[in-house]
Amino acid sequence: MIRVLVVDDEALVRSGFELILNAAADIEVVATATGSEALAAVERTRPDVVLLDIRMPDVDGLTVLRQLRDVPDPPVVAMLTTFDTDDYILSALRSGAAGFVLKDTEPEQLAQLTRTLAAGGVVLSPKVSAALLRNAGTATTAEMDAEVARVERLTERERTVLVLLAEGLSNAEIGQRVHLSVGTVKDHVSAIFTKLRVPSRVQAALLAQRAGLLP
Repeated sequence: MIRVLVVDDEALVRSGFELILNAAADIEVVATATGSEALAAVERTRPDVVLLDIRMPDVDGLTVLRQLRDVPDPPVVAMLTTFDTDDYILSALRSGAAGFVLKDTEPEQLAQLTRTLAAGGVVLSPKVSAALLRNAGTATTAEMDAEVARVERLTERERTVLVLLAEGLSNAEIGQRVHLSVGTVKDHVSAIFTKLRVPSRVQAALLAQRAGLLP
């Protein structure tokens, strides 16, 4: 059972997401919360996935996201928003968000997106992907050279895991592909994040693309 916390300042949105996700047999919304309640709700319910609104009047989603990075064994966090501006996307991903879903996503897709997040995958809407590609094209030559140099410090196994991660595979799927346990894959992913100096799978995937590891 995938345990989910929904964080949004609007009660109608919270109840709507709760109703949709609880209809799935393998998903349980263990709590809903506002921004100011989010950290306590995470500590109390220990969800696997947090769906977090990025714009809230009491405590905004980016602040909550940074707070959750300090929680022991933090949950996977995907940002929810009606906005697709580059600044918000990049700020959230740099702070460790594993996904960025626009609120106009079709309701029937929410359960599958949640499963992807829980499995260690990356969730991005097409508009968000386009914004990331625009940002990737603005990097200077010096920045790209430094990023490629960090990729070159990866071991052969870590580089293999990075490519599979960048293709959108979850930790379990990577483990099946290269015949490793999920725990070992998690260790490799953690080492990759440290060596590449990135907080999320999305940022690691972008570096892999810039380094020429992907088509």
